[in-house]
Amino acid sequence: MDVDTTPAGTLTPPLRTLSFADPLRWLALGWRDFRRAPGVGLFYGACFMAMGWALLAVFERAPAYTLALSAGFLLMGPFLCLGLYHASRALERGEQPSLAASLHAWQTRTGTLAIFGFVLLVLEMLWGRASLVVFALSFDGMPDFRGSLLALLDPENIGFIVAYLAVGGVFAGLIFAVSVVSIPMILDRPTDAITAGLTSLRLALGQPGVMLFWGALLTVLVVLAMLPGFAGLLVVGPVAGHASWHAYRAAVEES
Repeated sequence: MDVDTTPAGTLTPPLRTLSFADPLRWLALGWRDFRRAPGVGLFYGACFMAMGWALLAVFERAPAYTLALSAGFLLMGPFLCLGLYHASRALERGEQPSLAASLHAWQTRTGTLAIFGFVLLVLEMLWGRASLVVFALSFDGMPDFRGSLLALLDPENIGFIVAYLAVGGVFAGLIFAVSVVSIPMILDRPTDAITAGLTSLRLALGQPGVMLFWGALLTVLVVLAMLPGFAGLLVVGPVAGHASWHAYRAAVEES
């Protein structure tokens, strides 16, 4: 288990001022890393694609629980990206990343990642419970959509759609704010989970415009990647993961 050795003076690392051009640059760097280590990227991309297929399979049988489960998968994404962060860091150092090394990246910071993961798990549970409450208040029992997303989005269900998106937006925004740079930061330097989360939150609150733009870019790319049977996640997933590493490196100054 790792031990936090961060000096007291670096508990709140300084942040750099970002511009609206930076998110596009991060994506370009993410694409470059994907091309330089395609084997690593395609493995994690396949994992993202498999998660999408699993959600689709469950949706055909229990749509309400699938919506809650999707929140859990959204939380798994940053941790699954640990291997991509590891690969980008290796490329940054002039090393050739390997899939085996990326799969063991979490072992260097097990304790801190476990604490941070527990915090995200609590948020996921609250999100999932709130989703079920929205279902219960919007319908007479759990509705049977027979696996049809179009039935879920029926105009008659506009109240449910608005309420669900509002609840999801609050939790998604909170999770994004506390995790946008925290996990790559934990991997990269000997910091604790609270400091990493607060650093990420400071970035999101201090530069909301750029961070909202970055979050919107990721959302649009992921949604578009999901349309062709989740096949787009094979490439978009790892590119976004690599890009998130570069977002961290650009935003948080060296300790």
